[in-house]
Amino acid sequence: MKLLKDKIRQDGKVLSEEVLKVDSFLNHQIDPVLMQEIGKEFAERFKEAGITKIVTIESSGIAPSVMAGLELGVPVIFARKRKSLTLVDHLYTASVHSFTKKETNEISVSKDYLTSEDTVLLIDDFLANGQAVLGLLDIVEQAGAQLAGVGIVIEKGFQSGGSIIRERGIRVESLAILTSLEVGQATFAEEVASR
Repeated sequence: MKLLKDKIRQDGKVLSEEVLKVDSFLNHQIDPVLMQEIGKEFAERFKEAGITKIVTIESSGIAPSVMAGLELGVPVIFARKRKSLTLVDHLYTASVHSFTKKETNEISVSKDYLTSEDTVLLIDDFLANGQAVLGLLDIVEQAGAQLAGVGIVIEKGFQSGGSIIRERGIRVESLAILTSLEVGQATFAEEVASR
């Protein structure tokens, strides 16, 4: 997705060979025009999949998920990382380790909103080591729901997550696949192939 890659080049900050900071448009401050285009792209890629729900993890996956839900005309569920007074039982839960935050959280989704009648699209902002997606997959499996696939805004193709998910036979659609963050710049998959 050219618009996304251009935004990464323009506003993304490479902090190390493993960390890309995109908080100016994706996971702190949100660029609504970009999110709308991301939502349209996911909707186009999964329009024939019979999706009834989109599931993500709070908080960075919410904006692209809501825009895709708007385009597809389906509800969006976000897995909560922390319990609240209103979300205490009747839950699907899974553990997820965050590479960036270096912590493990138990994520939860109410059984009221996800059932075996649903066909689910999982969406997240990043795919690195695959832990967030694996946690969401666990919840989808607990619900007995069908999985249409996984939509990722930015995949770190040089880390193992994409391979782990694809090796399970799961459709993964990533809008930008990074092959490297070396030398302080983001390099994308097709750029490597064309060199």
